[in-house]
Amino acid sequence: MQKKNKSKFSLIKVIIICLILILLSGVGVMAVTTGINTVKIELSNGYEMTVLTSKTNVKEILNDNNIILEDNEKVTPSLSEEITSSKTITISDKSEQEIEVAKVSESGVEMTLDSILDAYATVTEKIETVEEAIPFETVTKDVSNGSEDTKNKVLQEGVEGKKRVTYKVKYQNDIEIERTKISEEIIQEPVNKIIQVRSKTVSSRSVTTTRTESTAQSSGSVKVYKVTAYCSCRKCCGSHANGYTASGTRATAGRTVAAPSNLPYGTKLNINGRTYVVEDRGGAIKGNRIDVYVNSHSEALAWGVRYLPVEVQ
Repeated sequence: MQKKNKSKFSLIKVIIICLILILLSGVGVMAVTTGINTVKIELSNGYEMTVLTSKTNVKEILNDNNIILEDNEKVTPSLSEEITSSKTITISDKSEQEIEVAKVSESGVEMTLDSILDAYATVTEKIETVEEAIPFETVTKDVSNGSEDTKNKVLQEGVEGKKRVTYKVKYQNDIEIERTKISEEIIQEPVNKIIQVRSKTVSSRSVTTTRTESTAQSSGSVKVYKVTAYCSCRKCCGSHANGYTASGTRATAGRTVAAPSNLPYGTKLNINGRTYVVEDRGGAIKGNRIDVYVNSHSEALAWGVRYLPVEVQ
């Protein structure tokens, strides 16, 4: 009796195992026949998810998983396509150009292939250096003493300066779309145009003044001089390098100038807005030349040669 029960129990176990195997094989067959796919979905925020689906259309797979594209997102493959062999759907952000093209298309404007390609044209940057003119200013000197009958005289013609400017320039389709200044260097300072306003009335006194101007500049007159610099070293003064001027004063930077003989000792000159005093002479200081005293030879070299308007005060 006991042997019969054991035999019966073993038979039941075999039947149960067979039923389980049949059930599992049926599920496998069903999975194969229905085409279950494992698909990876990569979201634009970097999150990844894996789903099981029997669908192959990208739009249907996203809909089944409640995934909705934002206006600034795109999907690869496109919504109308089937999933590829990689079984991966990637959602990413659109570029600014893609968004602009999409807006234009939605507005009903007809888009040609050329216009779409233009929207995707590469933007290139170049560094360009050009020379530009610096406009001169016009300075008016009124010596008419309130006279209503006046005339203008050009004491100095204006000359434009030059500067070297470096730009960063952006081009798209060989068309400049942006220009940014990086640096600027002055090559040549502009020279102001100087106009003198004087009375037309000629008196015996004015005639006398005009005659004396041939030997000495009158107060208030403006003239452009070639202005250089010197110090009390032997390179500048030779054997007279003792620190004293031809008029006997101690040479002082910021005050002393050497000028031609038509400018007497003690004459005050306005040069670049600063007042100097004629206290020295020089063998090379003749005609249209003035030498400004500085503290060292290096300062004299740094000064160089300048053409400046000089006003007798």
